[in-house]
Amino acid sequence: MTLSVYSKQQMLLHWVSAAVILWTLVTGFYVANVNVSNDTKQWVAGVNVSLTTLFIPVFCWRLVVFVSHLRHERMAQFSSAKMLAMFVHRLIYLLVAVVLVSGVLMMDRPIPVFGLFEFPQPLSDVALTDGFFVLHIWACTALAVLVAMHIGAVILHELRGYRVLRRMSWRSRVRQACGRFG
Repeated sequence: MTLSVYSKQQMLLHWVSAAVILWTLVTGFYVANVNVSNDTKQWVAGVNVSLTTLFIPVFCWRLVVFVSHLRHERMAQFSSAKMLAMFVHRLIYLLVAVVLVSGVLMMDRPIPVFGLFEFPQPLSDVALTDGFFVLHIWACTALAVLVAMHIGAVILHELRGYRVLRRMSWRSRVRQACGRFG
């Protein structure tokens, strides 16, 4: 099995994305489905809006890196399992984009970023913002399912001896560097 090596930039973008996406999905679904105080709901909403607003340029950069990396892939030589994994990864990228765009377009007030500054509300039509809210909920749900599948696949690969986490680990980069120079 040929394993690709991820650059430091790809690893950093992956783990930052994972942290933001997991945090916002878990906390968002938690406050939506568990009886918590209104203060807690407001705090989580404020943190999630601010965090994802700052994440948008990071995600855009991740898309650029992802697309530039794809140009070097030779699709014809991939197994059907690898093709399925690539399809799911692309679907995750698409859903993250839909979640971010719908999250911005559903806003019914200016978009604050940790109380430091704010962006104006992009749409004022209530029917549009309500529609984007519904799209946002469905896209978050679909993204949560795909993220769970992704994590499940990583666990399954690890149990089968395919060290996928090692390839995304900073420690593997250190070991590779030491092996080359040691």
